[in-house]
Amino acid sequence: MIGVSVTFFTFSCTNLDEELFDQVTADNFFQTDQELIAGLGAAYSSFGGLGNHSNLWSTNELVSDELIITTKGGDWFDGGVLQQLHLHTFTPDNGFFNNTWGQLYGGISTANRLLAQFQELKAQGNTSADAYIAELRAVRALWYYWIMDGFGRGPLVTDFNDTEVKGASSRQELYNFIESELNAVIPVLPTAKDATTYGRMTRWAALTIRAKLYLNAQIYTGTAQYQKAADDAKAIIDGGKYNLEATYKDNFAVNNAGSNENIFVYPYDKVFAGGFNWPMMTLHYASQTVYNLTDQPWNGYSVVEEFYNSYSNPVTNPGPQGPVWLGLAIDANNDRVPDDVGTQDSRLSNFVVGPQYKPSGDKAVDPAFEGPGSAQPDPDGINLNFTPRINELGPNAWRQGGARIGKYAFEIGGTANMSNDFVVFRYADVLLIRAEALARLNGYGNAEALTLVNQIRTRAKVDPFVTLDADKLYAERGREMFAEMTRRQDMLRFGKFGAAYGFKGVDASTKYQLFPIPKQQLDANAKLTQNPGY
Repeated sequence: MIGVSVTFFTFSCTNLDEELFDQVTADNFFQTDQELIAGLGAAYSSFGGLGNHSNLWSTNELVSDELIITTKGGDWFDGGVLQQLHLHTFTPDNGFFNNTWGQLYGGISTANRLLAQFQELKAQGNTSADAYIAELRAVRALWYYWIMDGFGRGPLVTDFNDTEVKGASSRQELYNFIESELNAVIPVLPTAKDATTYGRMTRWAALTIRAKLYLNAQIYTGTAQYQKAADDAKAIIDGGKYNLEATYKDNFAVNNAGSNENIFVYPYDKVFAGGFNWPMMTLHYASQTVYNLTDQPWNGYSVVEEFYNSYSNPVTNPGPQGPVWLGLAIDANNDRVPDDVGTQDSRLSNFVVGPQYKPSGDKAVDPAFEGPGSAQPDPDGINLNFTPRINELGPNAWRQGGARIGKYAFEIGGTANMSNDFVVFRYADVLLIRAEALARLNGYGNAEALTLVNQIRTRAKVDPFVTLDADKLYAERGREMFAEMTRRQDMLRFGKFGAAYGFKGVDASTKYQLFPIPKQQLDANAKLTQNPGY
C-alpha cells in the first residue's frame, strides 16, 4: 500500500537496532517495491514548504490583492520586506525570493537525484523503474513550472551528476521543456484515484499542470494556447474521477483526505509531517484561547479589505452568538452552522472575522490592548474582534484589523502544525480553466462557459450569472480560489496586476510581473543575469 503515508517514510523508523548505511544507493536500497516507494517519498517531502511562511506560497499571495501583512508597532516590519511585496517595490535582496528560489531548486535537485537512481535501476533491468521515472519527471516539471511562472528564467538542470554551473534558460526554453516532459509522461501516468495514488502525481494532476501552462501561455510565450487548455480541462472532466464536493469547506477540513474534488495534495500531519503553520501565521495572539491552541499565534497575515468585500453579503459583525469559527457561529459541539445562512456566499468559510469567543462562550480578550491614544488603539476595544477594515500598512496598523485566513479548518486544541492536507490542485479550478479558455476562444456568450461557472456559484449558494463577462469571471475565480496560489496568475492574465488595491498605487513599471532573480543567487553564479528593470 502506497497511500497517504508516502511522504512520511523518512520519519517512521523506530527500530534502533536496524543497520544504518552511510549512503543510500541502488546497491544497498531500492531492492523491493516497498523500498522503491519509500525512496520516491523524498520527492514529495519537498512540497512540505508550501504551508509555511516566506516561501513559494507566501511570495505569490503577498504580491497579489488577496493577502497583506501589516506592521503593528514592533511586530512584522522585518526590514520592510513585507511592505515591499504589497506595494510592488520589492528588490532582489528581499529574502522571500531567495527562499522561494531555494525551495524550488531544492525540489528539482531531489527529483534529479531520484531520477538518477531509478534510471540506474532501469539500466540494471528493473522493470518497475519506468513508472517511477515518469512520476518523477512530472514532479520535476511542476517545480520548473513554478520557476518559469514566478522568475521567468532559471538554470535548466536535468542530470544530477552534471556539476557544470549553468546560466539561466529563457522562459520559452523552460516552457518547451515543461511541455515536452508532460507530453511524454501523461499517457503513462496512473489514472487510479485511490489510496495508492493519494498525494502522488497521477495523469489527472499532470493534466492540470499542463492545462494551467496552456491557460497562461500568452503571458509565458506571447502565443495563446486556450484550445489546448480547454482540451486538457475537458480530459479531466470526462475522466469522471472528480466532482465538486457538496460543501465547499469540506475540501479544507481537518480530515480532508476524503474530498472527491482535490486532485493533488500534500498530506501534512501535525506529528509526522509538520510545517503547515497557518494558524500561527494569521491568527491573533489571543486566538490561542479561541481554539485552545498549544502555541500562541503570531498575528501576521490578513485579507485585503477590498478582496474580502468582493463576496456576497460578507459577515462584518456576527454578534455575540457563541463561539466563532471561520466567521460563522458554531455550537457547543464545535459543529459549524449550515452553509445556507441567508444569502451569504458559503465560501465566507475562507475567513475568520468578527467577534471571537472562547469555547466556553466567553469573549476572547486581547491582553495587550493599550486603549485609546496608544500607538495601536484597536477601535473595538479589549475584546478580540477581527474587522475587515485595515487602517494602515504600518507602522501602527490595528492588531485586530483585517479578516484572517480561515481557508483550512483550525482544529480545536490544535498545535502550531496542522494536519489538513494542503490542496495544490482542485477540480473547481479545472472547471474554471475550461470556462475561461472557452470564453476567450468563443466569446463570453459561450453557453458552456456560463454553465461551468454557474456550477461553482450554485455550490457556493449564490445566484447564478445570467450572462458572463471578463470581470465576472475574474472575480469568481478570486472568490473560489482564494489563497490557493492562483491569484497572481489571474491578475496578470486579466490585466489587473498593475492596478491599485489595498495600500498599493498603480504600478508605474511592468517589471514586477516577474520576481527578481535573488541577489544571493547572482552573487553565487556569475552566469546568471538579472530580470529587466531590477
